[in-house]
Amino acid sequence: MADAKVIPFDDDRSRGSAVQRPQRRRSTGSRRKSGESALVREVQPLPGRAFAQDDVPVTREEQPPQKPQDDGGLERRIAGGLAFLRRRLTGDYEVDDFGYDEELTDQVLMSLLRPVYENYFRVEVKGVENIPSEGGALIVANHSGTLPLDGLMMQVAVHDHHPAGRHLRLLAADLVFMLPVVNELARKLGHTLACAEDAERLLGQGELVGVMPEGFKGIGKPFSERYKLQRFGRGGFVSTALRQGTPIIPCSIVGAEEIYPMIGNAKTLARLLGFPYFPLTPTFPWLGPLGAIPLPTKWTIQFGEPIPTDGYPPEAAEDPMLMFNLTDQVREQIQHTLYKLLVQRRSVFF
Repeated sequence: MADAKVIPFDDDRSRGSAVQRPQRRRSTGSRRKSGESALVREVQPLPGRAFAQDDVPVTREEQPPQKPQDDGGLERRIAGGLAFLRRRLTGDYEVDDFGYDEELTDQVLMSLLRPVYENYFRVEVKGVENIPSEGGALIVANHSGTLPLDGLMMQVAVHDHHPAGRHLRLLAADLVFMLPVVNELARKLGHTLACAEDAERLLGQGELVGVMPEGFKGIGKPFSERYKLQRFGRGGFVSTALRQGTPIIPCSIVGAEEIYPMIGNAKTLARLLGFPYFPLTPTFPWLGPLGAIPLPTKWTIQFGEPIPTDGYPPEAAEDPMLMFNLTDQVREQIQHTLYKLLVQRRSVFF
């Protein structure tokens, strides 16, 4: 949003000079006749007043304060909202092959996530300039927090802070697309299945793709292992980036580990429900629905320097040693940044 320009009142008036004081002249003759003034005053008229012939000041008729001109902003917002509803009701909107609805994401879903991002978790973003303004790129981040709120906050960070306002397309686990309601919302937000085919297709289209290789091992780890990265799988994300020649951008998120301190795991209940884990926290399930409210921790999201992959030959994507080395490089960079941010952090909540 552009900064508002403040136009000072009294811009055209001289502020250095004061109103001249009335000058007094003494009479030099004898006492004047009755009705004559002993002193004759020369009064300089003040701005905004008129004087009659008998030197009695007459105040000009005051003008009623002018109302600020309506620039039509409210009308435009109302018209835009009505047009949005009309398009939604008539089906006159576009989604891509993955179900991503850009208009709904920008106007509705981001607006719902933004208060949580700005006012609840108070996310601080660093290094967003490391994300390219155009073309494909793969953001690799740590995963934590019992529930995947870190991915959503990362999406808002990229969308709101990147100069080009880019959209982050997250690769999600199968479970996300098996849950009712969550499935539809994830598709609308641009999430897609975490498989190499979808990732390569998005990168080939010049999209910004996000992946969290720790998966459920990271998000469901106990609180005692917070900020300790789990294994990054087999390095499939590196192979995908090598095939497309897109840079890999490490991303470190601090603050998500403490929103649901996981002190236990009800494994039997998790198997019955088909979940990879069932978290037990100091508030859940003991406080019922209130226990599902995350703690208001202070977050920091830092995007590291890109790791280029366009200098490797095409067959490099099949080299297991190269994939292992690049995977380890990305993991070490994320872990090192996490430790650095933790040392700089003064408080979990402030």
